Amino acid sequence: MNDDRKTAIIVGALFLVAMVASLAGGGMVESVISAPEPFAAVSENETLLVVGMLLELVNAIAVIGIGVLMFTVLKRHNETQAVGYLSLRIVEAVFCSLIVVSPLSLIRLGQNQPQASAALSIAERASISGLLVPVFFSLGALLLYSSLYQSKLLPRFIPIWGLAATVLILTLNLLSIFGSELGMGISMLFALPIILNEIFMGVWLIAKGFNPSAVNAAA
Repeated sequence: MNDDRKTAIIVGALFLVAMVASLAGGGMVESVISAPEPFAAVSENETLLVVGMLLELVNAIAVIGIGVLMFTVLKRHNETQAVGYLSLRIVEAVFCSLIVVSPLSLIRLGQNQPQASAALSIAERASISGLLVPVFFSLGALLLYSSLYQSKLLPRFIPIWGLAATVLILTLNLLSIFGSELGMGISMLFALPIILNEIFMGVWLIAKGFNPSAVNAAA
């Protein structure tokens, strides 16, 4: 097994890990801190909250891992795009780590603190997870899928699908910025294509790897 095949397997696994950790971790954390009485909910569900926070950190680590490993592959085709993608993923990972600060502060503050402090902490998390993370994720995804399309490292239907799905995420993000309330169901419809794309791409990379002809051409 050559190095490119190993890289494809690891990147594919990291895409799956990042997706599962992000969705599961975020779901666990939000189920606790979105309660009407967040301090009481944190006290009663501290283990669930800690597990969710750890999963969110796992997602941040996976994001950096994807950026670093894909840099080694993409730089052979376009070093500028490779550097840009790595940079965007690092920034995204930083924000993915920062969203853990809010639930951690709720644990440390305890139930004797005023609800206003909890509301402020939760609002800070929402602004990062609802705006900054999606923006840098989307910018990185646009760069990645453009690079994959140009380099032919994967079948072109995968990056085309990814580009269309990223546009939907950006649209969802812009709508939220301008105050549109779409509801959970509609929001999931916007997000589902990119979720399915990253899962499919992860499985493809593990099972088939990068296109050998594209890898050899770059070499």
